[in-house]
Amino acid sequence: MKTLLLPSPVFISKSIPNIPQNSPLNSGFQSKLGFSCCSKTRNNCARLRVIRNNNSGEDGSVVSDDENGVFDSVAEFQLIPQSGEIEVSNSHADKMEESVDDESAQENLEKVTYNIVFVTSEASPYSKTGGLADVCGSLPIALASRGHRVMVVSPRYLHGGPSDEKLAGTTNLNRATKVYCSGGVQQVDFFHEYRKGVDWVFVDHPCYSRPGNPYGDDNGAFGDNQFRFTLLCHAACEAPLVLPLGGFTYGQKCLFLANDWHAGLVPVLLAAKYRPHGIYKDARSIIMIHNLAHQGVEPASTFCNLGLPWEWYGTLEWIFPTWARTHALDTGQTVNILKGAIVTADRILTVSQGYSWEITTPEGGYGLNELLSSRKFVLDGITNGIDVTEWDPSSDKHISSNYTVDDLSGKIACKMALQKELGLPLRPDCVLIGFIGRLDYQKGIDIILSATPALLQDDVQFVMLGSGERQYEEWMSATEEAFKNKFRGWVGFNVPISHKITAGCDILLMPSRYEPCGLNQQYAMRYGTIPVVHETGGLRETVKTFNPCAEEGEGEEGTGWAFSPLTRECMLDALRMAIKTYREHKTSWEGLMRRGMERDCSWDNATVQYEKVFQWVFTDPPYVT
Repeated sequence: MKTLLLPSPVFISKSIPNIPQNSPLNSGFQSKLGFSCCSKTRNNCARLRVIRNNNSGEDGSVVSDDENGVFDSVAEFQLIPQSGEIEVSNSHADKMEESVDDESAQENLEKVTYNIVFVTSEASPYSKTGGLADVCGSLPIALASRGHRVMVVSPRYLHGGPSDEKLAGTTNLNRATKVYCSGGVQQVDFFHEYRKGVDWVFVDHPCYSRPGNPYGDDNGAFGDNQFRFTLLCHAACEAPLVLPLGGFTYGQKCLFLANDWHAGLVPVLLAAKYRPHGIYKDARSIIMIHNLAHQGVEPASTFCNLGLPWEWYGTLEWIFPTWARTHALDTGQTVNILKGAIVTADRILTVSQGYSWEITTPEGGYGLNELLSSRKFVLDGITNGIDVTEWDPSSDKHISSNYTVDDLSGKIACKMALQKELGLPLRPDCVLIGFIGRLDYQKGIDIILSATPALLQDDVQFVMLGSGERQYEEWMSATEEAFKNKFRGWVGFNVPISHKITAGCDILLMPSRYEPCGLNQQYAMRYGTIPVVHETGGLRETVKTFNPCAEEGEGEEGTGWAFSPLTRECMLDALRMAIKTYREHKTSWEGLMRRGMERDCSWDNATVQYEKVFQWVFTDPPYVT
């Protein structure tokens, strides 16, 4: 693999006429470089600071700080007072100074809140294919509850089916905006819903209106995904500047959290398109890596579609090694959007500490390990939390009987209800094992396939929910036919069924080859279902192996079994240990259930860690060339 040289490009701006009214940059104008520019700063505007009351209405209250600040504006731009950091009011500060707990008071006085902009390809409940949607649907709410002003920017997917009802509560902001990419001017509209203290913003464009999931349909991935998510990134950079949410914009001093390659152009655009003209000079960006295996790699010829000056080609350039090229004439030259984000983002976050280390290794770095190692000083990992309101066995509307850590009787009822719904023999004492996830190589489905005949020789039942590679879907159907009283395979994804499996099973199996964080094992523990997982990434951090043969007082922290290496034999050994504990050590098994259910898996701890990273990112200057 060739050594990656990170460029230090110089871009000379040109005089640009006719800047449109609704954009701080001339998104419709294209120079020879396919790039748009802004006019000179012209206005002084009083800065407004916001104290937002998440328990009241959408707008909050606006308070002037009697200080006049200068911020960059543009000709013909409709100015809306720019929001800044939320500061503690004097009266609140006085009360804290009177507090007996001086240390706590000092901590509260020093608390800083931010204008945060999440950019993501999916966010639950509006769109979802996996854990990314769960994180981007719950973390913003957790941060908003701590006083931050939070916006989530995602595509407005319309499928022409019942799922479109999820967007019924959104309204058109009538802020049509033009952006330049893919060799022309693209117009986008913004839809908005204020829910649970968060501004949910949806980018509307015809390319998001089609059957399928956010990335493809039954025929595979959409061929224009690079365009669709390039458009998302350009629109997301415009949103804080042009959308008067609650009466005022988020403004230029905001923090962008770009999630995976789909949002990876955001930090590149900040550095290449905006900061050279004085826009977003006080903003910062964080690239959040949920899965490094997907990097947004396309042929080098597509660079001209990204709306970037040619001087920035080297930032995204990616050359495949000879062995990975398709034919003798293939030069291996591509553009890699995630690589560009890693180069230009002010900080890099992964969804667990273990994964932040794994991606710096040749085995887990997918070709980006050297680049990530060179930026290790700004690389951190924070283990995801889960939405403990949606995933709560005491109130879950999807399961047949609610239960708590103090009264586990409802779990047996959930197990029997699941057996009945799946057509399995009603056997409350039979160990019921579950799997929920994609049917692909990453999730270790080949290991499950090879181990299932031996596993089903034991007196167990096994249910799998998922979709993916056709060979595995067909295998599930064949296995169900061969083991009618022991195995069930549900092809596809169904939210109520996933909750029922999580509550009704005794064991959840996750033999993932790599798992950046993993949410299903946390859902399982929340429901008293014991996880058996491959010891990797976030699974290693969240599941502590229990040893039923340990001396008294040892192994008491165990919440499941984590096995390594990832082999058929190791997985079967861990499952057999769990099955034996279930059958022969009832007290120990109940202890496992209770410890899992009592484990703090909320976003509370994670949000504190995120806030520390936010402080660090604003301590250093932003990325500039």
